[in-house]
Amino acid sequence: MYLRETKRRNADGSVVSYLALAQNERDPGTGVPRARIVHRFGRTDQVDREALARLVRSISRFLDPADAVAAGSGGDGEVSVLDSRTMGACWLADRLWERLGIGETIIQAAGGRRVEGAVVERAIFAMVANRLSVKPLSKLAGCDWVADRAYIDGLAELSDDACYRAMDFLHAALPALQERVFFNVASLLDLEVEMLFFDTSSTYWQTDRLPEELQDDDDREDGDVAPDDGEDGNGGQDDGTLLERGRRAYSKHSKDHRPDLPQVVVGMAVTRQGIPVRVWTFPGNASDQVIIRKVRDDLRGWNLSRVIWVLDRGFTSEQNRRYLQRAGGHYIVGEKLRSGSHEARAALSRQGRYHEVDGGLRVKQVRVDDGTNRDRFVIAHNPERAVRDQIVREQILARLRLEIAAADKLTANKRAELYGALSTKPAFNRFLRKTKTGKLRIDRSAVAREAKLDGKYLLRTSDESLSAEDIALGYKALYEAERGWRDLKSTIDMRPVYHRRDDRIESHVQLCWLALLLLRVTETETQDTWRNLRNELDRMHLVTLRPAREPCPSAPS
Repeated sequence: MYLRETKRRNADGSVVSYLALAQNERDPGTGVPRARIVHRFGRTDQVDREALARLVRSISRFLDPADAVAAGSGGDGEVSVLDSRTMGACWLADRLWERLGIGETIIQAAGGRRVEGAVVERAIFAMVANRLSVKPLSKLAGCDWVADRAYIDGLAELSDDACYRAMDFLHAALPALQERVFFNVASLLDLEVEMLFFDTSSTYWQTDRLPEELQDDDDREDGDVAPDDGEDGNGGQDDGTLLERGRRAYSKHSKDHRPDLPQVVVGMAVTRQGIPVRVWTFPGNASDQVIIRKVRDDLRGWNLSRVIWVLDRGFTSEQNRRYLQRAGGHYIVGEKLRSGSHEARAALSRQGRYHEVDGGLRVKQVRVDDGTNRDRFVIAHNPERAVRDQIVREQILARLRLEIAAADKLTANKRAELYGALSTKPAFNRFLRKTKTGKLRIDRSAVAREAKLDGKYLLRTSDESLSAEDIALGYKALYEAERGWRDLKSTIDMRPVYHRRDDRIESHVQLCWLALLLLRVTETETQDTWRNLRNELDRMHLVTLRPAREPCPSAPS
């Protein structure tokens, strides 16, 4: 397809030219190429040149920037493209990096160490910026990305050795960096830091050693220090490295469906706006008591005036709750209404009237314990969740009816085998009962009890100053932590992790945290998703051009 100019001579001898968008097509009969007019622009002297310019810009959107420049040059050798590098996402990340004081903090932490602060800072930023690219790369491939494909201010090239040295430095400078970043972000965005949301997830790292080979870790690199038998600082005994303790998580259920690889637990604290303020790394077999105490003690040193922890149902033990109350702290945790616990039964038995809050959510406050360490309970009812719970229950009952439809025709032994098989499935076991004669039936009383719990969840708090609405909406905002996990594992691609040393595994997680921090701050400031922003930013390229040489003047005769 091309722009075609045709000329016509008038009777008075004047020449008029016309522009049209044409396309060559081969005549199916004769095989001779013929021009087919797609669109006529009219006379050349009357054509809307601004419209043509808009058309060119529109077409250039779908071209590589270097190709667009070359196409715009007319293809007559006026200019040649030497290099083209993407720079939009890296440029934006670098401006935020500077605005949040991350680079300055890294350079200051390098003072007195045997590293060059500016070089280490650029290497760390390059690894973080790569996590924000379309497809995050390994350290080695990331070096090629810096050298050939991306423009990072102040960094022309990068080696994998420099990346590993920067990761080792990051691990050592992490405490000061995390605190500085937290207060810089809180001040910049005017964040509410009185309520922090904490959640955990698990991930795995790659290893070429078989599980039975992990029992001995005698191949440490030079400079690695073997763990001692003292306290590990996490509230429990130090049983070895992450690799050794991650191996003990093999037998546990792997959320990532990779029980063949060692696991680590990653904890993340976010603000109400979803800004990740800190990330922790724990061995795969770390208990919730170890995790919550380590997190609480680390943030206690930041001298926050008042913190209310919002936690998922995995941290509801009494020991965890009381530990969070030390030094004036408070918590909001979710409880299972179907757990059959004393608090759940007592809360459901209390009378009270629901009142509606934001988004159709209904809440009711109840008192269960009047003791010294009494807690407040709030029953929240979400109508949308209630509809979903009803649909799921009806689907389970429909499948269960199909399973037991022909059970009456089976022998007693076969019915017993079927009952045993169905009882192993929690979804079926809740609604299945056996009659005195051994027949299998739907437990209608259990169905009625479950229907009363549709859309309801129980919340517990130690703070007397919060209203029932604040408690319910605060727990609902725990979604921000879950959103952070989705971005870490999809957009930023925290996996795969190929490191073996403890400090580098932790540094890899912290690099992903810094990338998530920049991503979330950008989304908060622009009120748009990173995917949409990156699609626009990828159109920005740094193009190196070389103009053609001017023709040499003719030699004098």
